[in-house]
Amino acid sequence: MRSTRRPFGAAVAVSAAVALAACSGPTAEPSPTPVASPSASPTQATPARSPSTPGDPAPSGTGSPTADDPLADWTLEQKIGQLVMVGVAVDGGSADASSAAVTEHHVGNVFLHGRSEAGVEETRALVERYTALVSQEATHGEPMLVATDQEGGLVQVLRGPGFSEIPRATTQAEWEPAELERRAREWGAELAAAGVNLNLAPVVDLVPEETARQNAPIGYFSRNYGFTAESVTASATAFGAGQRAAGVETVVKHFPGLGKVTQNTDTATHVVDDDVAPDSPDVAVFAAAIEAGARFVMMSTAVYERIDPEAPAAFSPVVVDLLRDDLGFDGVIMTDDVSAADQVEGWSPGERAVRAVDAGVDLVLASADPSVVPEMTAALAERAERDPRFAAKVDAAVERVLAAKSTLPR
Repeated sequence: MRSTRRPFGAAVAVSAAVALAACSGPTAEPSPTPVASPSASPTQATPARSPSTPGDPAPSGTGSPTADDPLADWTLEQKIGQLVMVGVAVDGGSADASSAAVTEHHVGNVFLHGRSEAGVEETRALVERYTALVSQEATHGEPMLVATDQEGGLVQVLRGPGFSEIPRATTQAEWEPAELERRAREWGAELAAAGVNLNLAPVVDLVPEETARQNAPIGYFSRNYGFTAESVTASATAFGAGQRAAGVETVVKHFPGLGKVTQNTDTATHVVDDDVAPDSPDVAVFAAAIEAGARFVMMSTAVYERIDPEAPAAFSPVVVDLLRDDLGFDGVIMTDDVSAADQVEGWSPGERAVRAVDAGVDLVLASADPSVVPEMTAALAERAERDPRFAAKVDAAVERVLAAKSTLPR
């Protein structure tokens, strides 16, 4: 059911504990003590696989692309693979599971996670080991989204020769926008040289200055671009423009805002925001980022009492509708990490993936634990095979992901 919301126009544009979700988070500082809060409960498990019925969608991969069905020659498994991003440990761990996700489960996107001092050349060699797995059979020949977290400060995955030391967002926010854009372009060029084309940054969460130290995922680690909507908008816009000018797309996060919570969704359960509403400034800064050209938005996994108290944002059609309908966003919506985050532990990995796509999310991030990918892709396929409505959502999501890939340098 849709909630009653106030529409946004252009005028609204200015109006992690130890692990930070997709962010593989900071490791240099302790996290603040969490404060308990209630949350929504998981529902029943995904039903078991059922026989096909006359209402099921036709088998995929047997036709030729047409204007009405550009995915006619894709198998269902290939489509689903475009909707998953698997973690690749920069220290070489879990390599077998990450590679198998591509070659056996058709996953078309990777995320470099962990911490590396290896530098640009070694990082590019790592990336090329995965991009070399792209094939017509595995990924329909489509290029990969190769992502990482290069925010700066304590959230910077890639360091070493060829990579700059990027300061925290609170420091970046002190620079003039033109200067930040210039430096962000340089940082983007470093990522591009390493084969990375998607940076899960900038953070646009709006953090009140007076409660910043109690804001476990963002303010505590100085990941916020200042403390006002104007500062966040100006700095995030400059950062995004600089990165995109270097050929690296950016992801604004974490919708509809993690600036008011006291716990980190990676390391705590029952993380609830009882402040942010559809017409809050926290949402308006995302509207500003979209107006400025953001093509990817990451969903939070907190529960938002004043928007949809029944589900984490990444599993909520109401929150997704707020982003799609009210803010007019037609790009790619992705989850934060849902492979190992404590906030979503009440659902199986398969349920997490299905719930996200059913809510209208396009890309499911399984960064911390790539071993869950087989369960996720199997659950997505099972649901699509028996539910034409869900199969149509899969197709729509694939088309949005492919449209975004088409704009990236090849």
